[in-house]
Amino acid sequence: MGILEEKLKTLPESPGVYIMKDSRGKIIYVGKAVVLRNRVRQYFHANKNHTPKVKAMVAKIVDFETIVTASELEALILECNLIKKHRPRYNILLKDDKNYPHLKLTLGEKFPRILLTRRVERDGSRYFGPYTSGLAVKETLQLLHKLFPLRTCKNFPNRPCLEFHIGRCLAPCVGKVSEEDYAQFVQATEKFLDGKTSAVERDLETRMTAAAEALQFELAAKLRDVLLAVRKISERQKIVTDSGDLDAIGLARLNAEVCAQIFFVREGKVTGRESFLLNGAADESDSQTVAEFIKQYYSEAKLTAEEILLPVELADEDSKILAQWLGVKLSAPKRGVKFSLVEMAAENAQRFLKERAERSELQTAQTIGAVEDLQKFLRLPKLPRRMECFDISHFQGMETVASMVVFENGAPDKKSYRRFKIRSTEGKPDDFLSMREVTERRYGKLSAEELPDLIVIDGGIGQLHSALEIIRGFGHEVPVVGLAKQFELIFVEGESEPVELPRGSQALYLMQRIRDEAHRFAITYHRKLRRARNLKSALDGVAGIGEKRRAELFKKFGSLDKIKAATLDELLAVPGMNRAAAESLQRFFATLEI
Repeated sequence: MGILEEKLKTLPESPGVYIMKDSRGKIIYVGKAVVLRNRVRQYFHANKNHTPKVKAMVAKIVDFETIVTASELEALILECNLIKKHRPRYNILLKDDKNYPHLKLTLGEKFPRILLTRRVERDGSRYFGPYTSGLAVKETLQLLHKLFPLRTCKNFPNRPCLEFHIGRCLAPCVGKVSEEDYAQFVQATEKFLDGKTSAVERDLETRMTAAAEALQFELAAKLRDVLLAVRKISERQKIVTDSGDLDAIGLARLNAEVCAQIFFVREGKVTGRESFLLNGAADESDSQTVAEFIKQYYSEAKLTAEEILLPVELADEDSKILAQWLGVKLSAPKRGVKFSLVEMAAENAQRFLKERAERSELQTAQTIGAVEDLQKFLRLPKLPRRMECFDISHFQGMETVASMVVFENGAPDKKSYRRFKIRSTEGKPDDFLSMREVTERRYGKLSAEELPDLIVIDGGIGQLHSALEIIRGFGHEVPVVGLAKQFELIFVEGESEPVELPRGSQALYLMQRIRDEAHRFAITYHRKLRRARNLKSALDGVAGIGEKRRAELFKKFGSLDKIKAATLDELLAVPGMNRAAAESLQRFFATLEI
């Protein structure tokens, strides 16, 4: 510890941030301290009191840096920013917090919009979130578009769009609403997202009356519709406390996972909740975990509550500095309605972890568990971790294709999928010959180490024998089975009777999934080729458009729709095209509805 010992001797007795690094120079931990000298030395002295996580971290530290700040509050803000930027391995982190969506109200624009974003920027906009459920935030966005008629277009069109005609936009693009009147709906949207529904109702009612008195009946009618919709939503919410605006944090642990859940209480009503998984918190105390969660969450989210309710008391140092930073009261209630809110948040966090664990168990059963069952039922020599399945698709022998889908440990490995355009059977349907071609092209040059653990042929005994003839001809001993399309019977090499997997077994469901995926992948490719052939054949009857010109047209424009939309000059720019052929093509599109 030569370098570390020297640095420990010169540590400042000031507040600031310390940054721990490993042998590669990678930041593995960021922390703050009231006195850097005392806090950093604790890691390297009296380590017998450290948790296993801290001991593991200290063993990896080969260097550290310190940044002195003017106050502990500055150190807290800098710590939050550095953790967000570097996401150190040993800090408590909101799981995948970089991907959490926000709602963005673009207040920097003349006519603001509300939209979904995953990036928080300093651009004058107001951000709401973060939200943990992408689906939930999309549903919220859809609700907002129904309630508040703000524009949704990025660029102003030249005429009102469909949103205006169905009453979901005020059409500021063509001056249907003034900037001042539009701002009323922006303010209502902002208050609604803050949970201030009572204030929204009062403002809307006042503005509706004023608009009616000013004979602005269209605006008054729109304000009335929004008011009724907001009231309908507000009536569904139950009053739980008269203590004002609160954020109640609950904490739960299950196995090695930790979840924090926030209940948002506005005007005495629970207006929403969010759950967050915390990485690196398994060995930390509840007090330390809650403090770290508050720092990370509120560095992203705008705080609109007057008080934050906590499940545990924080250390005095953390409590004071966090209260100063956020400008609100932090409390850990022991009884009453506030305590019940915290308990309710904790119960929901526990339920979230339990449901997550159950989903994980089910996923394991459906993947690696199904693979283990399949090995047992088919008496395979090894666990079929990698499975490759083939299917053939064609239409009366035309555009014959084959698909190969890959499952690793019972789950699709889509990057390994392959598709083949069959050459040997064009114009004549022959699934057996097609299967011989695709297996020859796939396994002809593979070594034993590159082979999968199981090959599945989607088809009956005939397709299986065709594939086996090729695969065994190359000397490969990998197990190959055929999956009958009708009754999902498994044909096994050397067995006179097919294997029928137990109904309801995960092994059967796995075979159904791999069969369906191979069929989907094959038919998608077949339809693509068939569509391309049909599009090209649509030009066969155009005077002056032969095979070469048709090929050049598709090379230039890519699709029939783009050829149809091309101007005469653009058509003349195609290699080999002359004016007579170009005009003939335009007449063709003018008279034929494609």
